[in-house]
Amino acid sequence: MAEGLVDGRAPRTAPVDGSDRPEPIFEQLSAVADAVLYEGYLLYPYRRSSPKNRARWQFGVLQPRDRVEADGPVSPGVSGSADSWYQQTECLLRVRRPDAVLRLRVRYLQLQHKQVEDGLGQPVDSLTCDDGTVQLTFEEAVPRETDLAVPLDRLDRLDRGEHTVAVGSPAGVDTEALPSGAGRIVRRREELRASTTLVTERLGEDLFRLRVRTANEGRTADPGAPRDRALRHALIATHTLLGVEGAEFVSLIDPGTGLQEAARSCRNDFTFPVLGGAPPATAPEDGSASALLLSSPIILPDHPQVAPESPGDLHDAGEIDEILTLRTMLLTDEEKREARATDPRAAEILDRVDTMPPEVFGRLHGAIRSLRPADEHPGNNRNNGARTGSDRPHDRPLNTGRPIGQPPVPARPAWWQEGVDDGLSPATDTVLVGGVRVGGGCPVRLRPRGKGADAQDMFLAGRTATVAAVFHDVDGSTHLAVTVDDDPAAELHGWYGRFHYFRPDEVEPLGGTDVPDPEAATTPSPGPSPSEA
Repeated sequence: MAEGLVDGRAPRTAPVDGSDRPEPIFEQLSAVADAVLYEGYLLYPYRRSSPKNRARWQFGVLQPRDRVEADGPVSPGVSGSADSWYQQTECLLRVRRPDAVLRLRVRYLQLQHKQVEDGLGQPVDSLTCDDGTVQLTFEEAVPRETDLAVPLDRLDRLDRGEHTVAVGSPAGVDTEALPSGAGRIVRRREELRASTTLVTERLGEDLFRLRVRTANEGRTADPGAPRDRALRHALIATHTLLGVEGAEFVSLIDPGTGLQEAARSCRNDFTFPVLGGAPPATAPEDGSASALLLSSPIILPDHPQVAPESPGDLHDAGEIDEILTLRTMLLTDEEKREARATDPRAAEILDRVDTMPPEVFGRLHGAIRSLRPADEHPGNNRNNGARTGSDRPHDRPLNTGRPIGQPPVPARPAWWQEGVDDGLSPATDTVLVGGVRVGGGCPVRLRPRGKGADAQDMFLAGRTATVAAVFHDVDGSTHLAVTVDDDPAAELHGWYGRFHYFRPDEVEPLGGTDVPDPEAATTPSPGPSPSEA
C-alpha cells in the first residue's frame, strides 16, 4: 500500500524482481499519462464559482461497489466516462525472450477536502488574510501510483492463479497555519481500499492474453450520499501504464490479419488500451506493436502524444493551448485572484501564462507536422478508376471530378487570396465516390480505414449515415460531414452543425447514383469544416 507523498507522488512499491532502482521505461508515457490524470481536474476559468467546476471528476472514477450498484449492476462501457467500482484491461502480449519482464503502474487521484478555518477554529467558506490573499474551501486531489514488476518466466504460475497487489491509499490529515494567526487550512483524505489483480492466459507458444483488473474494495456508510461526498472514497482518473522488456504488446486497433480474432476477444471495461511511445517511422506491414501500453479511461489513438509546443498542462488536453492561454490572459484581476485562491494548480497556470515569453506563445499559433506532394495527399485516392478528390488540389475547381489523364484546367489562386472560395457550397457540392456522385442528403455506409483512423471513428464502422455537406480543406483534401442515422441526437446535431467527418474513400454510397435535389432537400446549415473546427 502506498503511504505518504514524495514530490507530490506516492512512493512506489518495491518491484517483485527485487530491484530497487527506478525504472525509466514509463518516461515516454509521462506527459500523456499526466494529461489523462488531470483531464478535467479544473477547467477554465479555473474559479470555484464557475458552473463547470461544480461537477468535476468525470473520467476513470472507481467508487465503492455498494455505492455504484445501489440501483443495480453497472453496464460495462468501452471507456471510463461512467462511474464504476472496477476497471478491466485485456491486451495481447507477445513474448520475445525467456528473461522478459512485465512492469505495471497503476495511477489515480485521491480526493482531498480543503477546509478553511478562521482564527477561532471555526470552518468558513472563505477567509481573507491580512496580506490580502484569499483562501477558499474546496476539493483538491493527490496523485497516487503503485508499481509492480513481474519476470515473465512466472507466467506459467500466473496461468494457474492470480497475482494481486494493494493499490489503495491511507487516510490522512494535514494542517497549514495562515499568516498572522488569521486561521488555518485543514486537508483531510479518507482511506481508499483497492487492489489490482494480474492474470494471464496462454493463447499460443509465445502469445498471451494479459488481464489487469483494478477494483475499489471499500464500502461507504451512505450509498445514497451526494456524489461530491461519495468521491472522497473513490479512485479518480484511474489508468494503468504497462511496459515490457523482451516482449511487446499487440495493438487492439491494428492487430494484423493473424491476430484479429484474438484482439476482438479481449474484454476492456471502463478503459481503452492503446500502444504508447513514439509512433514508428514507417507503417508496419501487418499489425502494430510496442513495448509500452497505456490503458486510459479516455478513448485515444495508438501512440498518443502531447504537442511539443505545449508549455504546460491546462487540465483540458482536448482543447487548443493557444485559445485557453489567450482566454486566461483576459481574466480580470479579481477573477485571477479567485482562481489563485481556488487551487494551487490554478495558481501555477496563471503564473505560467502571466510570465510566458513571446517566443513560447508564438509557438502555440500552429505547426506543420508533415509535408507531402499534393498528389500523395490521402484525400486523393482512386476509386473505380476515378479520384475521390481533386487530382491536383490547386489545378482545378474542387467541386468537380475528371477521369485520370484528362488535362488539368488552369491553376486557381492560392487558398489565402480573396475570392478563392467563390463558387464553393458545402451543402450542394458533390464528390465522386466509386463512380457515384455523393453530396448533401445522400445515404452512405461508414467504412473508416483500419490503419491511421481516428479511434472513435472505428466504433461507427458499418453504420449508415446521411451526408450533410462536402467540405474542401485549404490543403486540397475533401471531407464529408455526416450524421449517423441511428443516433437519437442526429437531428439535433444537424441543427447546430455538429458532424462526424470522413474522407470520401471511407464511405460506401447507398441507394442509387443520383444526388438529391438540393432545392427539395432540407439539409441543415453545415458547421465548420474539420480544418476550422
